[in-house]
Amino acid sequence: MSIVADNYINLGILIIIIALLGYISNWLNWKYLNSSIIRFLYYIGTLIHELSHIILCILTGARVSKISIFSKKPGIVHSKSRIPIIGQALISLAPIIGGMAFLYAINRFCLSNYFTVPSNFKDFLTIFSGIGILDWQLWVMILLSFNMGAMIGPSLEDLKHVWFVLILLLFVKWPVLINISLLAIFLILLNILIQGILIVILSIVRKIRGK
Repeated sequence: MSIVADNYINLGILIIIIALLGYISNWLNWKYLNSSIIRFLYYIGTLIHELSHIILCILTGARVSKISIFSKKPGIVHSKSRIPIIGQALISLAPIIGGMAFLYAINRFCLSNYFTVPSNFKDFLTIFSGIGILDWQLWVMILLSFNMGAMIGPSLEDLKHVWFVLILLLFVKWPVLINISLLAIFLILLNILIQGILIVILSIVRKIRGK
């Protein structure tokens, strides 16, 4: 049975979960993995995040007046969308779609469909079937996963503009969007798992060096 058939799954709850997991991932990066390579990967995610906002601004008629990416508080400043209510919501939720589109393009055009994502969420673990630990494609995706929270997760400012839409999304159960959101959650959880493993390894290394 497909998970989208579950009466308890809706877009509003999934987007809130994505936001919370994104914050956790970003906090782990800056608190425990604050190295130059992690910051570089974080900025890749931030670039995709803000570009997604910019594209939706253009599509919905909002004018971008300021862009800040390589700073402690990245973001953009834009005018109101010409599309009432829904335009601002689309701009705020753009990173979820943009981030997933970026990962799809990397897998499709750079990794030659190395990862085959099943349409049913309960079978997502099969994404790792046939994958070798030494395959370079796997490590490209692992490196990209370090910026998953920055890439996909809506910021607090984003959520301020979509709280009323989130209420409406509590009653939306569109299978396509739900599957995209579930995939985003899966990828961020994978990111957090990798972060946790690295934190433990680094902690052990530091203790050994301290002796």
